[in-house]
Amino acid sequence: QVQLVESGGGLVQPGGSLRLSCTASGGISAIGLMAWYRQAPGKERDLVADITKSGRTSYTDSVKGRFTISRDNSKNTVYLQMTNLKPEDTAVYYCNAAISGNRFGIWSNEEYPYWGQGTQVTVAS
Repeated sequence: QVQLVESGGGLVQPGGSLRLSCTASGGISAIGLMAWYRQAPGKERDLVADITKSGRTSYTDSVKGRFTISRDNSKNTVYLQMTNLKPEDTAVYYCNAAISGNRFGIWSNEEYPYWGQGTQVTVAS
């Protein structure tokens, strides 16, 4: 069964940095688009950044110049390097990946979206 496991969240002071990691494992044939979302209390889950398999990236305006998304295809891992963190960056961060492989015991070339369990990032002094 495919699963995504995140790590790297925590408490950091304003202006600090954190690096999130998310690794996919299980019956995987291929991974397409990978992304990071975040959800603050009482708000919807919003896209933060995404990256294609070839490395093309995009970011929401509020994190441009501060966050960097990257991936290591050999490790099925996506990263989010966050610098100059602000209190408004406080949220639960989720990774998302479009993965083809073994789904409910059946191998398929069709990509399905998978989510990590979320990791808390708190920016406060």
